[in-house]
Amino acid sequence: MADKKQIKTALVSVFHKDGLDELLKKLNDEGVKFLSTGGTQAFIESLGYQCEKVENVTTYPSILGGRVKTLHPKVFGGILARRDNAGDREQMQQYDIPEIDLVIVDLYPFEQTVASGASEQDIIEKIDIGGISLIRAAAKNFDDVVIVPSKAEYSVLADILDKQGAATTREQRRQLATRAFAVSSHYDTAINAWFND
Repeated sequence: MADKKQIKTALVSVFHKDGLDELLKKLNDEGVKFLSTGGTQAFIESLGYQCEKVENVTTYPSILGGRVKTLHPKVFGGILARRDNAGDREQMQQYDIPEIDLVIVDLYPFEQTVASGASEQDIIEKIDIGGISLIRAAAKNFDDVVIVPSKAEYSVLADILDKQGAATTREQRRQLATRAFAVSSHYDTAINAWFND
C-alpha cells in the first residue's frame, strides 16, 4: 500500500519504563534506531541497544533542571517535517535535521502527584511541557509519524510490529494520533481543574 511508512528512527522519552523493554526489543529486531534523553537513554542502553543522545543531535545539554531537553528545532523539525514537501526536505538538509518516524512518550504523573498531597511546587514541576509538545507534534504529522502517547498504546504498536514489521498504514497512524489527542486533552483538563481549585 502506498500509504505505508517505514519506521527507521524512534525518539523514546518516557517517565514510566515498565513494559517498554518488550517494545524496544521488537523495534530493535526491525533495525529501528533509537534517540533518547537521560533516564530513558540509560534504560535503553542497559538492555544492550545502541541509543543516540538527543543532545548529540541538538548540541545542547538538558538545561534548567531538566525542564528543557527535547524542545529544539532539530527535534521538532524531525517530527513535523512533511516528507513529501520539497521545501521541508530542503530545510531538513540545510539544517541537518534527522527524520524522526516514531515518538514514544508518556507524561509526568500530574494527577497522581496532586492526589498524593504534594506541595504546589512539586505539582507544578509535574506539568509536562516537552512530552505534551512531542505528542502534539507527532500526532499533527500523522501522515508521516507514528505517535505512542502512553504505555496504554504499547500493545497497539507491538501488534503492528508483529503483523507487518516496522511499517504502518496511514489509518493506523491516524488512529494513534486520535488516541494521542485524547491523552493530551485529558492531561490539560486535569491541569486546568487543579488551577481552578
